[in-house]
Amino acid sequence: MQNRVLVPLAPGFEEIEAVTIIDVLRRADLDVVVARLDGEATAVPGAHGIAVETDTALASLQAADLRAIVLPGGLPGATNLREDERVLGLVRELHASGRLVAAICAAPIVLGAAGVLEGVRATSYPGFEDGLTGATLSEKRVEIDGAVITSRGPGTALEFALTLVGRLVGPEKADELSAAMLVLHR
Repeated sequence: MQNRVLVPLAPGFEEIEAVTIIDVLRRADLDVVVARLDGEATAVPGAHGIAVETDTALASLQAADLRAIVLPGGLPGATNLREDERVLGLVRELHASGRLVAAICAAPIVLGAAGVLEGVRATSYPGFEDGLTGATLSEKRVEIDGAVITSRGPGTALEFALTLVGRLVGPEKADELSAAMLVLHR
């Protein structure tokens, strides 16, 4: 297994969340692959009119090559991710093998639709709790339950990304990045 982390982008993703996740994980020297769901165009439009370039199409990736999947929220981005059977399949496969699955804002609905939240503590943007099928609901800014990490929204994106670094690389690296970026973390 590689140190590769997948961040899939669907039209209507939340830009703050996606860019923060990608940036912070790359600062931690993780191999972050940003994938579009479909199409030849390499840029995916976000919910607020900011397009982000992707590295590849989702179809070019295999679960065996991934250490984690991290889903940014936003609307209709999270809904588009939830409706993509390939994304659901990757979430299920990574979760079944104990690899990290993470989602922020509205995107925990993808984890609920994939069936990986049964008995798991999870949080989301307020109003999306019904989509967290099987979860024990939490209002924490970032919720960690085994190999599932969820978070609330744009205002928690940096804390969420640093938590992912702590899990994937180690707490020392998360602390180092936090200090370098002048972030109050932990």
